[in-house]
Amino acid sequence: MTTSARIVIPLVIVLLTLLGATTETVMHAEEATTIQQILEEPRIYHLRRATLRGIVRDVQSLDPYTVPNGDNCYGAYLFRLEDDEATIPVAVLGICGRPIIRDPEVEDGDRVEVSATIQAPSHGGYYLSFKGLKVVTEQEGVVQAVADRILPIVE
Repeated sequence: MTTSARIVIPLVIVLLTLLGATTETVMHAEEATTIQQILEEPRIYHLRRATLRGIVRDVQSLDPYTVPNGDNCYGAYLFRLEDDEATIPVAVLGICGRPIIRDPEVEDGDRVEVSATIQAPSHGGYYLSFKGLKVVTEQEGVVQAVADRILPIVE
């Protein structure tokens, strides 16, 4: 091993360790909202960020879909997030404009922390369904969390 490798490798390990400690601290810094709180008062949470914790259920990859500007989006998927009291659908949006293959980052049974923007019913806008983006109507009453970040919960 060269002298520079002997110096660089330990530095990289130290940096990765420090980054890991920082990430864990940040991950638990936000107060989690219960899914039941969102479902009881969805209008309060509309377009607000929330941190949710629970177990992943029913992961389903979606076919590519088209957004209103005409771009195709790939790699989207849906799942349900279940905590002790309730369940909420979670959408992970696709990457638009580039045809890519992306498998879901979660599996059924994973314990995760999800940072998401809440989409509440009867406010118009779009939500992600099995048929791509759909416009919300008053009758549908869709409450959905659109994931910005998903982290595993390590106990």
